[in-house]
Amino acid sequence: MEKDYLTLYQDRLRKLAKILGLRPKNEVLYLQALAHRSFLGDHPDWPYGDNERLEFLGDAVLSAVISHLLFERYGQEFREGELTKMRAWLVNEERLAKMAERIGLAELVLLSEGERRTEGHRKHSILAGTLEAVFAAVYLDQGYERLFALLKRLFSRLLPHAPRGLLSDHKTVLQEYTQAVFKQAPAYEIIKETGPEHAKTFWVVVKLGKEVLAQGRGRSKKAAEQDAAQKALKILEEKYGRLEDQRGKKSRR
Repeated sequence: MEKDYLTLYQDRLRKLAKILGLRPKNEVLYLQALAHRSFLGDHPDWPYGDNERLEFLGDAVLSAVISHLLFERYGQEFREGELTKMRAWLVNEERLAKMAERIGLAELVLLSEGERRTEGHRKHSILAGTLEAVFAAVYLDQGYERLFALLKRLFSRLLPHAPRGLLSDHKTVLQEYTQAVFKQAPAYEIIKETGPEHAKTFWVVVKLGKEVLAQGRGRSKKAAEQDAAQKALKILEEKYGRLEDQRGKKSRR
């Protein structure tokens, strides 16, 4: 007999609807948004597919709405490139994963038994991807205006701090520095991973040619690279001066 998954997971759907503050028209979309691909391995009769295609759409609509919110709040104050960096700061994987945990989405994700045993519901990639899939479900089910209102509420704490994104993209600043001063781009290499699967720490070195500039660490590869880039920038600026100083020297030649 075919399982009625909509009835089986009705409690989960009710909790999700409460989190989102809406009444779903098409519950199947939300159930699919919660289904990680590992879940389908344990449930071959699952009729709705996994959440990866919804995640793809969710990434795009999230970017559109956050761009809209940034334009409303900072459009007269910052240039396009700065707004782009602020958007990247707001929607990075670690920040989305923390948001998913904060609103209670981690307990609703549908995972295989094996994935749940290894605490997959705490993995940043799974949490961020599920959150994006849920955003796509809201967009398809409720439309842009409802999604806009939801994201405005969820990001209300973060939007005032978005200009930090202009300070935190150390990789971009380091690349600008090394290209301007040395005519070379830096390269990053993972040298070590420690800790359990759901709570790893990554160790990264940043190199310029064969020379190691600095070493960094973080809970994700991106965070470790940013840490290494920040340390490398500090070392280079102490040795060669700030990028603005280097540009000033060239302009006076």
